[in-house]
Amino acid sequence: MKIAMNQGTTLENSTLELDLHLLEKYGYDFIEIRSIDKLKEYLETHSINELVEFFQTHHLKPLSLNALVYFNNRTEEEYKTLLEEYKEMLEYAKILNIDRIVVIPLVSEKKILRSIIKQSCVEVLTELSDLAKPYGVKLALEFIGHPHATVNTLSFANEIVAEVDRENVGIVFDTYQYYAMNSTLEDLKNTDFSKVFLFHINDVEDYMPGIMLDEDRVYPGDGVIDLDSILTIIKEKGFSDHASIEVFRPEYYQLDAEEVVKAAKEKTLKVLAPHFLTEEVK
Repeated sequence: MKIAMNQGTTLENSTLELDLHLLEKYGYDFIEIRSIDKLKEYLETHSINELVEFFQTHHLKPLSLNALVYFNNRTEEEYKTLLEEYKEMLEYAKILNIDRIVVIPLVSEKKILRSIIKQSCVEVLTELSDLAKPYGVKLALEFIGHPHATVNTLSFANEIVAEVDRENVGIVFDTYQYYAMNSTLEDLKNTDFSKVFLFHINDVEDYMPGIMLDEDRVYPGDGVIDLDSILTIIKEKGFSDHASIEVFRPEYYQLDAEEVVKAAKEKTLKVLAPHFLTEEVK
């Protein structure tokens, strides 16, 4: 199993340039690039070709672009703007040889009927799928474990992806999002793992489901999520591609980025070790 890091892990104490250096130094295989901010910041002082050259000459490779945010149940004007952003992401994906884009469902305090959420998600994902196909890009729907998220459970995300029924539309399975709104091991067993395009690993403090926030995430093994059972099921299902560490913890942002990158990998490898072989870069 390969090891990745999502840039959310060093969101406030690093840059894309520094993340590239640190992840290469500590033997990571992949980076999930935050196109919504970190890539834009990088391009203020670098060219996209510099980034291409880095990936061509180093072990570290890009795993995904993060993210197309709040794609469903938008107004006509909002959706028009969203499509323009998405088309730009597709061009970046082509240049950087990235084959996965994360898509985030709407988070809103407005109450929307489940059927209307599903209809919008299916319609939009179908159109996004059409646009992605010529680029060879897959869309990974990340359900968000929060009461105000329109897609907030693993089972609902699976239901939507099954309805879309496109080869290039699947899900992100994130252990925090899974735990935060009471998705179950049975839901995971019922998941079609050919549709799991990204696996985010993390842990969380012992709060009640429904009130947890991203800031409550901790390194794998430092919290209360039953990662052993999750990893057992994932292995049984034949998934062994990668594990991408993603935490958004303010305490970690106060540390030196190198300390976070180093600890994140060490903690992740320790949790994965009983279940998967990981290839260390010497």
